[in-house]
Amino acid sequence: GDMEKAMDLLRERGIAKAEKKASRIAAEGIVYAYIKDKKGVLVEVNCESDFVAKNPQFTAIAEEISKVILAEKPADAEALASCKVSDGNTVENYLKGQTAVIGEKIAVRRFTAYETEGFLAKYIHLGGKLGVLVDMAGEETEAAKEAAHELTLQIAFTKPAYLSEDEVSTETLEKEKEVLKQQAINEGKPEAIAEKMVLGRIKKFYEENCLLQQPFVKDGSMSVEQYMNAAAKELGGKVKFVDAVRFQTGEGIEKK
Repeated sequence: GDMEKAMDLLRERGIAKAEKKASRIAAEGIVYAYIKDKKGVLVEVNCESDFVAKNPQFTAIAEEISKVILAEKPADAEALASCKVSDGNTVENYLKGQTAVIGEKIAVRRFTAYETEGFLAKYIHLGGKLGVLVDMAGEETEAAKEAAHELTLQIAFTKPAYLSEDEVSTETLEKEKEVLKQQAINEGKPEAIAEKMVLGRIKKFYEENCLLQQPFVKDGSMSVEQYMNAAAKELGGKVKFVDAVRFQTGEGIEKK
């Protein structure tokens, strides 16, 4: 008949249950984007099954975590664990409590937060299977928001590894050149010809992997950079791409 002791006992059992699930693989979940004023975050929160990921309660967890990230500015998921949620609990204990309620391991895998002088644009695909957050410089007009939206779609569906050629390291570039040269030699080309062919194929590598060099998905006759330049010109130079992040749920996690 002691209600307080009963509540403590249930909490202890819930935390114990959550700790037992800590070693499980959580490869499902959602990518969630939250924007407030000039701040925004893209976060991946994982669980064990697609059924739980589709639950509105799970989306509410992702929103709560997003608000904490924007307020506390943790450096990474490890630092986030000790931050406080709205009820005063740490994120670590909050997630343990949610794990006990939902019955599956819940974990924050990664996040990227932006604080911009311009505006932010987001795109979430297939109910959270992948998400994109874009940081734009300039005034948030309807035309500027449209240009930003086009960028989010481009990034979502082409999955660029880099934002521009400048981001490709010398080491990566030299390795790629060596692979492309060997491919040409394997095709029966003399070494001198193979080296010349590498130049053309490196251009193709940039077009496939660098966002600004990619063909624009809605008009393949121009690159993304040319599209953005045209949009900026039309808007009087008042919109410019700054940065972006793309997450896909469970990418790189080995499922059982």
